[in-house]
Amino acid sequence: MGEHNRNPFAIASASGNAGGGSTSASSDSSFSSSVADTDDDQTIARILAEDESLRREQGKLGRRLSHLGSIPHTPRVNRQIPDVNDATLDHELLSGRLATYGLAELQMEGDGNCQFRALADQLFRNADYHKHVRKHVVKQLKRQRKLYEEYVPMKYRHYRRKMKKPGEWGDHVTLQAAADRFEAKICLVTSFREQSYIEILPHNKIPLRVAWLSYWSEVHYNSLYSVGDVPTRKPKKKHWLF
Repeated sequence: MGEHNRNPFAIASASGNAGGGSTSASSDSSFSSSVADTDDDQTIARILAEDESLRREQGKLGRRLSHLGSIPHTPRVNRQIPDVNDATLDHELLSGRLATYGLAELQMEGDGNCQFRALADQLFRNADYHKHVRKHVVKQLKRQRKLYEEYVPMKYRHYRRKMKKPGEWGDHVTLQAAADRFEAKICLVTSFREQSYIEILPHNKIPLRVAWLSYWSEVHYNSLYSVGDVPTRKPKKKHWLF
């Protein structure tokens, strides 16, 4: 699913190069890529640090839902998509919970990137930043392999490569990696029949921000707001609805 990402650090060396010309070109390319990554990291850090109004709004949501209890989060990969009847019942259950809690969804596109779009909307108020969110989540998966590998029932490098692909569905492992990378508490209002609310906390860190998502189990993620506060942005493509 999705296109294979090319390695930005790879340079095809010409045959017969002498005098270290290929090494120099490779070093220049690696340096440029490193600078680009550093600039991207700094831009994301600046946006997160400066958006005080965003933190106030998320805090307001947290106070409203402070009575909800959460179970400890265990990262896991996606399970089987439910059949139409079960998915419809799950959606009705989720919609009822959101209404009870005074929450409304900003619909994300149903293109396989919905988890990353919802996180981008919550963290940056721009769902179009989903590619940046995915990139940083995959970096986190690579840098802190020991934190996540035990939850992945396949060769870990294959899992990472899969998650790099645009359109690949995020799971609860990528949610944990996002919480760790962005130092965020990720709050899920779910369609699970036995558990309506899940908190995902960063490992060994005090969260600096909160992201609120709805989770229609094994089907779709959306970004959550208080009723009346949902932005007017509209998805470019059809979102998940029966």
